[in-house]
Order: sequence, then C-alpha cells, then structure tokens
Amino acid sequence: MLNISDIMQTVNMIDHQHLDIRTITLGISLYDCADPDINRCAGKIYDKICRKAANLVNVGCEIEREYGIPIVNKRISVTPIALVAASCENGEYSIIGRSLDKAAKTCGVDFIGGYSALVHKGFTDADRKLIASIPETLSATDIVCSSVNVATTKAGINMDAVALMGKVIKKTAELTASNDGLGCAKLVIFANAVEDNPFMAGAFHGPGEPECAVNVGVSGPGVVWRALQDVKGESFDVVAETVKRTAFRITRMGQVVAHAASERLGVPFGIVDLSLAPTPAQGDSVARILEAMGLETCGTHGTTAALALLNDAVKKGGVMASGHVGGLSGAFIPVSEDEGMISAVKSGVLSLEKLEAMTCVCSVGLDMIAVPGSTSADTISAIIADEAAIGVINNKTTAVRIIPAPNKNVGDNVEFGGLLGNAPVMKVNSVGSSEFIARGGRIPAPIHSLRN
Repeated sequence: MLNISDIMQTVNMIDHQHLDIRTITLGISLYDCADPDINRCAGKIYDKICRKAANLVNVGCEIEREYGIPIVNKRISVTPIALVAASCENGEYSIIGRSLDKAAKTCGVDFIGGYSALVHKGFTDADRKLIASIPETLSATDIVCSSVNVATTKAGINMDAVALMGKVIKKTAELTASNDGLGCAKLVIFANAVEDNPFMAGAFHGPGEPECAVNVGVSGPGVVWRALQDVKGESFDVVAETVKRTAFRITRMGQVVAHAASERLGVPFGIVDLSLAPTPAQGDSVARILEAMGLETCGTHGTTAALALLNDAVKKGGVMASGHVGGLSGAFIPVSEDEGMISAVKSGVLSLEKLEAMTCVCSVGLDMIAVPGSTSADTISAIIADEAAIGVINNKTTAVRIIPAPNKNVGDNVEFGGLLGNAPVMKVNSVGSSEFIARGGRIPAPIHSLRN
C-alpha cells in the first residue's frame, strides 16, 4: 500500500531527478508473414505491424497523462527478420527493412528493432543475405535497428561472423558518413542476446516469445545519484542497501505502467527491464553515480568495483519489486549517452581498455563508442571478439555498438542528437590483429557450459 510519503517521493523523482519510463516496447511475432515472394512478405509485415501496434502510441500517451510519468519512447520489436525472410525466394532483404521503417512511422513509434540474425553457431543462407543487406538498410531507413548475435556460452564464438561484422560496421559507417556514421548507432553485435530486451538498438522479439508482448524499460540514474548524496561517507553496506531500496521504488513504477499498457493494448505483459540507462542531460548519468561513491573521476582505479556494486544492487532491488524482471536489467555505460562518461573520456581518465574491463560487471558492453574512421575492419572485429569472450566466459550478455566515424580522428567529436547524444573519438590500439581474425572457425564453448 502506498502512503503519502511514497507518493511525494515518486513525484519528486519525476520532477527533479530524471525518473522516467524509458520505453514501452511492443514485441510482435512475424512468423505468419513468411512468403516465397519478398514483396508479399514485406506487405504482410507492414499490415501486421500496423494492425498490432495501431494503439501503442496513444496508449503510452494516455498513461503518461493519467499517471504523470514521462514515457520517453514507444517502440516495436519483431521476430529476427532472417528467420522470417528465409522463405523468400527472390529479392533483396532491404525491401523488408524499408517496410519495417514505413510501418513504424505509420504507427508513430520512435524505433523498430529486429532487423536481426542469430548466427552464434553458424549461418543459414538467410542469415548471410540479411547481414549483407545491413549497411544499405540502415542507410536507407531512419528508425530501423539491427542486431546480430555472434556468440553464446553454450555455442562459443562464431569467429567467421565476428570477422564479417567488422566489415559490415565499416560499410555502414561509409554509407552514413554524412551523419558521422549514424547507421552504426543503430547496429549492435551481441553475445548471449536476450529475447525480451526492450532497449534499442538491440531489441528483437525472440523465437521463444508469444504472439505479442509488452516489455517496459525503466530508467533512473538521477534518482540513484540523489539517493547516494544522503549517505556520503557511509560504508559500502549502506551504499548497496540504498541502491537496492531505490531500485525497488523505480521498478514498482515500471510494473504499474507495464500492467496498464498490457491491459489497454490487450497484449500479455512480458517483463520490466530495470536498466539504469543514462541520457546526455545533466543529472542523468551512471558515471556520476560511480563518482558519488567516492571516485574522483569515472575511469580511475576502483571504477570497476563501484560498477559491480551498482549493477548487483540494482538487480537485487528490482527482482523484489516485480515478478517478471527481465531484459538486461542493470547499469548501461554508453559513452555518447552519458554526460559523465563523455567528460571522463575528454579528461583522458576513461580509456577504451578501462571501458572493456567495466563491461565484465555491467549489463551490456562497449556501447556508443566512437573511434577514428581509419580504424580497420579487423581491429573492430577484434574488439567484438574480446567483448564476446567476456560474455561467453562470464555467462552474461555483452555487446558492441561502435562507430568508426568517417574522417574523424582522436579528439574530434561526433554528434548524433537526441538520446544518442555526442561522443569524443577515442584512441584505439594501433597494433594489428588481422592474422588472429583471419583464422575463422569457432572459439569453443567454455567447459562450464556443459550443465545438462
């Protein structure tokens, strides 16, 4: 039962601490849209998305008004298109990509995810066709997001896919050079991708999901930062308990919104994803939370330990607040979307190597990292391989969303706008990894994957 104090605390979190529902994401299965003719397939996809998501934006706006809770994005995720398009006997898969973009715009949503392939153990012909079409699709569309899963703890790392994705990222950057390589901001390479992630650019409606589902992503870095101001100098036991209690309150709000959206859309409730997803706004930074624990600047020694505490406490608090916490749920560290991370990079304290270490204990991975446009495809693939290895060995989701910014060098800045923010171009190790990437094949699954 909520009392007046609880209500006033929530109002204050919304008004002054950047608490929001980051996204209501409607997952839609497209299996029944498969067709030998790609144009008919694209037409079926457009029709089904428009039918199922017709009221999504209106419902989100209604809930915003009634509950007084900001809902920043309304989004759609769909079945990985490589699975749906496998039946198509003709045409380029970019036709389907454009259909996704058109349907999403018709519905009025902010993004649509699921132009995706799952290739952690190998490629189908459809996987290869879809991956080959990613650069063109992301350059020709505005709000379509793409992801490729190249590794799992059970299967190991598909190094042929890792090598291929380095080339795809480079091509995508080239085709969107006029926007600082913006297409790469809509492309994520995963290890251990989850099927119910509501956050872009990695969202897709997984093979194990129902016909439709509502997944809600909640975010409140500013709320956690403010809570830590009241426990300055206290022990880490107190810090952890404070984060847990705060995460509980944030998740309860997400639960209320998720059930309201589910009921009004007539769609099953999926999960609440409690991820501390920052924005470029002042006071909405994960980096500043870590600094509130006593670090002078995010990236200095102790940062990984502080992030580990934060991520664990967020999950513990969230799990107690909802029966269905899922997605990624933890702390995100996207450089371009976090003003504290941007500041730490510009000061020279936060490096790419330190960010990689931090991904061992956070929710995802190397996210929204800008690197020089001259960075080779092999080097990008090697960065992906390192991140995938962290995910596979630690049995967690990791990802890479990296932008080799065309015609940009270390110290330059790239501008994406909105929630994508801006990023300083970071230094990359100049020593090559081409022979390593050229080996191909699969890096085997670790021994602890044998759990059956």
